[in-house]
Amino acid sequence: MITYEKCNICPHECKINRLNGEIGRCKAQDKVKIALYSTHNFEEPCISGTKGSGTVFFSNCNLNCVYCQNYEISQLGRGKEITVQELANIFLKQQENEVENINLVTPTSYVLQIIEAIKIAKSKGLKIPIIYNTNGYEKVETLKLLEGYIDVYLPDLKYAENEISKKYSNVNNYFEIATKAIKEMVRQVGSPKLNDNGIIEKGVIVRHLVLPNNIQNSKKVLKWIKENLPSEIFVSIMAQYFPTYKAKEIKDLNRKLTKEEWQEIEDFVYELEIENGYMQELGEHEEEYVPRWEW
Repeated sequence: MITYEKCNICPHECKINRLNGEIGRCKAQDKVKIALYSTHNFEEPCISGTKGSGTVFFSNCNLNCVYCQNYEISQLGRGKEITVQELANIFLKQQENEVENINLVTPTSYVLQIIEAIKIAKSKGLKIPIIYNTNGYEKVETLKLLEGYIDVYLPDLKYAENEISKKYSNVNNYFEIATKAIKEMVRQVGSPKLNDNGIIEKGVIVRHLVLPNNIQNSKKVLKWIKENLPSEIFVSIMAQYFPTYKAKEIKDLNRKLTKEEWQEIEDFVYELEIENGYMQELGEHEEEYVPRWEW
C-alpha cells in the first residue's frame, strides 16, 4: 500500500510520517506545494502545439541533480502550499486558457493528492490530456495508481551508468529503477497517438539530456531505448544543457556541449535508426537553451 504515513511513494522509501510533518529525501510534506503554473510554449512540438502546454511546477524533488535548471524549485523548495481543491481549480483554469494539455512537472512527491485533484477536476469538466513529466525515478507500484488518470508519460532517462547517477543525482540505482518505470508507463498508455493537429493525446515520450564529457552514457541510454521499447515510442534528445547550480564548480560539467559532442550523438541516433522523436538544435550562446526541435 502506498502511503504518506510511512512514506513509500518513491523508490527511496523514506518511511517517514509526512502527515506529522516529518521530512524525507524529497522534503515534501502532506500538503501540495507548487512554485507556479503557466502556459509553456517551448516543450516538444506535439506537446506545446500552437496554444502552449499548461504546466504546473511542483516544488521539491526526489533527486538531487547537481545541474538542475530549476534548482530553486526542486532543491531549495521555492513555492507555496495549496489544497487539493485549489490544485483541481488550477487544472480547470488552465483548460479555460485553452492550453493543449495539463503538464505536471516533477509531480512524484504528490501523486496521491494529484489523483484526488484530477478526480475533482474531471467531475467539473476537465477533458484535455494530462501529462506526467518526471525525472524517471519512480516506483512501479505508485505508477499503477495513476493508470487511467494520466494520458501521456514524459519521463527522463538520464543515466545508463549508476556511477554517474550517484555522482550527479545522488542515487545508486537510477538505471534499474527508471527502466522498470518506463516499461510500466508504456504498458499503461503505449506509443504516442496524435490528434489531427499533431498534438499528443496519449503515449510515452522518453527524454534524455546529453551532458558534456558523458557521451558514452548517452549512447548507452539511446541503445537501451532502441533495444527495449517499441519503435513507435518518441525519443526527445536535448542539447539545452548549460552549467548551473552546483555544476558550475564541477570540472566535467562546467561547460556547454561542444559541436563535436552533439554531432557524435546525432550520428549515433541515425546509426541506431531510431524512428520517432525530436532532437534540439545546439545553441551557440548560453542563453540559447530554449528548445528548438528538429528530427
